[in-house]
Amino acid sequence: MAIQVEEAVREFHYNGTCLGDPGKGMSVNQVRDLYSATFPELTSAVVEGPTRKGNRLIYEFRRAAGTKG
Repeated sequence: MAIQVEEAVREFHYNGTCLGDPGKGMSVNQVRDLYSATFPELTSAVVEGPTRKGNRLIYEFRRAAGTKG
């Protein structure tokens, strides 16, 4: 029986949207910073995960709870 190695693929989710992995060499925080140009609220978001689903590692960006003012 041969062992098959399968590379895990990272996915990033935010607010119901699946965001692709911009680069394997980037840390999760670097990915968050990159996507914060499109979603400014990600600058203070918390990263949860990864959750494994098959060969995918899913990271969830969640906005930090807080109050204005």
